[in-house]
Amino acid sequence: MPLDTVHLLRRTTYGITPELLADVAAVGGPGAWLEQQLAPQGVADPVADAVLARFPLAVADPPVCYGAMSNGAWDSMVQVVGATVARQLWSRRQLLEVMVDFWSNHLNITCPSSEVWATKAWDDVHVVRANALGSFADMLAASVTSPAMLLYLNNAESQGRAPNENYGRELLELHTVGIDAGYAQADVVAAARALSGLSVWNPWNGGTAATNGTFRYRADWHWVGPVQVLGWQHPNADRTAGVAVARSLVRYLAGHPATAARIARKLAVRFVSDDPPQSLVDALAAAYLAGGTAVVPVLRALFASPEFAASVGQKVRRPHEDWMATLRAVGVAPDPTSSSRAAVEGWMWAVEDLGNGPLGWGQPDGYPDVASAWSGAGTTLGRWNLHLAAVQQWWKDGVTYAGLADRLLGATKPTTRGALVDALCARLLPGQTLTSAHRAALVGFLGADGPVRNGDLTWMLGPLVAVVLDSPYWSVR
Repeated sequence: MPLDTVHLLRRTTYGITPELLADVAAVGGPGAWLEQQLAPQGVADPVADAVLARFPLAVADPPVCYGAMSNGAWDSMVQVVGATVARQLWSRRQLLEVMVDFWSNHLNITCPSSEVWATKAWDDVHVVRANALGSFADMLAASVTSPAMLLYLNNAESQGRAPNENYGRELLELHTVGIDAGYAQADVVAAARALSGLSVWNPWNGGTAATNGTFRYRADWHWVGPVQVLGWQHPNADRTAGVAVARSLVRYLAGHPATAARIARKLAVRFVSDDPPQSLVDALAAAYLAGGTAVVPVLRALFASPEFAASVGQKVRRPHEDWMATLRAVGVAPDPTSSSRAAVEGWMWAVEDLGNGPLGWGQPDGYPDVASAWSGAGTTLGRWNLHLAAVQQWWKDGVTYAGLADRLLGATKPTTRGALVDALCARLLPGQTLTSAHRAALVGFLGADGPVRNGDLTWMLGPLVAVVLDSPYWSVR
């Protein structure tokens, strides 16, 4: 089925820009662009690479964080979130960033949060980003020895004689098969026993400058004896083999049909609709299992499906996506002469106030991705304030802004107010047609229709752009 460029870009990027449309045209259309995005290592990304140098602790290993920061400091976590925002705004590997967000929610580790001050960066690099377009089994196998996950879900202190069940429970309920898979409390206990002994080095348990914050296997804490979870079983007879036992369990769970159904449905909710057709979920689950939990075949099947093609207008942006798309639309760019992170970190905290800071969901289940979760009056007002903030350029340190008139209207400016509104909507709301009443309301915001007057293309243009962004049309993902 032919791909609709605008529809595809709305679902697979953080906002359509002239630069993005040029990229799609340059590679030969949406199908070729999608294939390029599914192999992101082949996409040159010089702007994002340059700006990420401002966030060195976003990719630092735990011992580096221990050495660079005081105990419990937030520097690395703030940089992880800041680097996430920078990539979403400026990376040409847009689908990778969308999938990083998807998996970061699926395997949520609240960031910032005190437990993971030195370890979240490692998880972001080696668990999520390394496997976002790889296989889910590999991602889960990496996650089960991720210091951040072991700390976040209390497994780092779990001893087999009295195992902490938190990670074992979330592994089944949230990360893999789901609560409807029919497992029992005995399965949770068995999973916790299989995971016992997976821990983390720190200065108070014998860690050194070279090992603090890294994965540690404590054979003396591992429970020994047969374990069985759903259809998986293991003799677990060797205390030294606990890591292999844990990885065997999570790889089994990753390939379980119930996990396939959950992952398929979550992807369909992300990319198609809040209540996707069961036929699509079944087809994606089949692709997931046939591909050995590989992600790319599932995405190919999703974007080629008639259900995806028919889903135009069926998803809305969450507040953070709205914010990123707004900043991309107004043409904010990193200042190549600056090393400041101030603007990016300001944007990060601004959307945190709307309850949707990147990586910031407070519970292990990740942000909701349905419209009803984000439709409150306070959230809507907060979005409108951010639209005004963008056109008024509230945050300037380390970035530059394009001129609004040139960015959104091009070289040849409209000569009437009606034409001005039409040009703005064509640029900001591609593929959508305003009702006559809504168009008239936008023209009326300037006064009355007629020739463009003094101020329409200067001091009134920003507020007019903000009103367009406030409309329900802009909320469409």
